[in-house]
Amino acid sequence: MGFRPARAERQPIKLLALGDSLTAGYGLPSGEGFVPQLQMALRARGRQVVVQDAGVSGDTSAGGLSRLDWALAEAPDAAMVELGGNDGLRGLPPAATRANLAAILDRLASKGLPVLLAGMLAPPNLGAEYGREFAAVFRDLAEARPAVVFYPFFLEGVVSEPGLNQPDGIHPTAAGVGVIVARLLPALETLLARLP
Repeated sequence: MGFRPARAERQPIKLLALGDSLTAGYGLPSGEGFVPQLQMALRARGRQVVVQDAGVSGDTSAGGLSRLDWALAEAPDAAMVELGGNDGLRGLPPAATRANLAAILDRLASKGLPVLLAGMLAPPNLGAEYGREFAAVFRDLAEARPAVVFYPFFLEGVVSEPGLNQPDGIHPTAAGVGVIVARLLPALETLLARLP
């Protein structure tokens, strides 16, 4: 008579967080950045999720694309893409940002991964036209890919709030990260609900 081993406990969901310094927790003590705060918040909701930190400070969309295969080696179940802020800070052509992010989203789709795309806005000093073109990159990419969960602005509720940003005015404090995580959670719940 055959023997079947007891079913292994369900493995935690692996969520890839592909991003720049905002994902990497620039300027914050260990445990207070985006990835650890997000993981704690999801677990507080009863979600067994391991957030894989693929945030690299200073990275552009091109940098994220170049290291995507390396990040995928960790075999994630879902992915969040938070890139483009440095493209905007450097005034890079929105068409290049669009091409890089499209390639990232298409590669993730080819792996069958549910994806959340976090949008970004360009600094106002680059002018209104650049700002419109830049914001449209994220919106258009999401509209063309109905399977993508879209969160329009990663820094919603934090940008320009002195108490929620570090002295550079760009990177959130630990409290600012807490605001980002709280606002992002409903979109992430939508993402996780798309897992098989």
